[in-house]
Amino acid sequence: MRKTFLSGILLAVCISPATRAQQRALNLEVKKIVDEVSEDRIAEILKTLEGFGTRNVFSATDDPKKGIGAARTWIYDQFRGYSPKLEVCYDTYKVKKQTRVFRDVEVVNVVAVLPGKTDKETQVLISGHYDSLNIVTKKPIPPEGLPPGERMEYDDEKTVAAVAPGVTDDGSGTAAVMELARIMSHYEFDKTIVFVAFAGEEYGEIGSIPFAVKAEKQKRKIEAVLNNDIIGSETSGNGRSESSRVRVFSPDQRDSPSRELARYIRTAAERYIPSMSVDLIFRPDRFSRGGDQQGFIDHGFAAVRITSAAENYANQHTATDTFANTSVPYAARVTRVNGAALASLALAPKPPIVTREILTGPNKGKRTPNIARGKSKYDAVLKWTNDNPEADLAGYAIVSRSTTSPTWEREIYVGNVTEFTLPNVSIDDCVFGVKAIDKDGNESLVAVYPDAVYPKRDVQVE
Repeated sequence: MRKTFLSGILLAVCISPATRAQQRALNLEVKKIVDEVSEDRIAEILKTLEGFGTRNVFSATDDPKKGIGAARTWIYDQFRGYSPKLEVCYDTYKVKKQTRVFRDVEVVNVVAVLPGKTDKETQVLISGHYDSLNIVTKKPIPPEGLPPGERMEYDDEKTVAAVAPGVTDDGSGTAAVMELARIMSHYEFDKTIVFVAFAGEEYGEIGSIPFAVKAEKQKRKIEAVLNNDIIGSETSGNGRSESSRVRVFSPDQRDSPSRELARYIRTAAERYIPSMSVDLIFRPDRFSRGGDQQGFIDHGFAAVRITSAAENYANQHTATDTFANTSVPYAARVTRVNGAALASLALAPKPPIVTREILTGPNKGKRTPNIARGKSKYDAVLKWTNDNPEADLAGYAIVSRSTTSPTWEREIYVGNVTEFTLPNVSIDDCVFGVKAIDKDGNESLVAVYPDAVYPKRDVQVE
């Protein structure tokens, strides 16, 4: 099917994504999920996690009340108690001594899977890490910090034995995962949702990296990873308060899948939690810091880190990372942002395909953007495909922005077609994308038209 965007309707392309999102009817199911997030339940989870004393990955595994073993058993039992729909398991890896891992250790992630009803193969994943850390160093760290290139040296045994409440880092992310598992397990979604409490993040993401490696080997269709780490701090150490902002980190490449996921989260927040501002940070993480999203990015999955806009560094990895120093209302607001994005993704149709295979020449077999200048040579002719479209697919929307803009600036709904012409629009000056929209208003991730594929050039000279 083909459709032309008549010049008389040209003004419609200037509608911003935020305005379009507000005009489109809210999905009442997504709104209900957002509204069901409970501060009281989040507070209860945080207090319980604090009560284990420490959740250091090397701490006790056989004590029923203290240590990481007791914590993971409690998380497992909570997942099991939320709904019989959840498929709950331990995901276990034996990690050898290496770098920061000072002895062999068994790392146990806790996983709860909510199977999808129509597209079970496609997964959307939300995570936080339940392990904690209170660093005891062999020598004091100077107030100005360590010299460039020098790493702090842990006193390993004292660090393991130290009280490590880890309420904001990362009881808050774990609480978001658990609270959304409780709520969303009573709904049905097209795609499968995976709720994960990772272990071992504090020793170099030694729980999430093996998980991502296994997912790649098994060729799992993980469409998105929302990693929550430090979402319970709304006041930084210098007194700056940011109660209505949250940061979403995504790695380089302007239109990478992770960047599109970050933009999607921002749009979902604009629609369902307009009081929260989502700041897109185009970096993989904070300087010299890391998180469980990185292993997924390294192994080809779209993943982002969701984190506070006002971290208090004085509390991180210390005995003062307590419930008293954590903002439950802020953690709840960020949980609602997660819920809006996660539910929207799990209900949304799949994105269309906006590239085509090159059939001849030196780039045979590669894919190039399915975009052209049209017969006039001055139009933008966009084409896309969608094999086995969903039964409730309503149509598609084209989005565009200048090449220097971080977010989509223009959007136009074009209906259930697979080709569209924008007259007198240069394909050189803008970035274009297409997203699928179902009859309930759920939107897919944007499929972005990449740059053209060019053959490698060479000149023979004497």
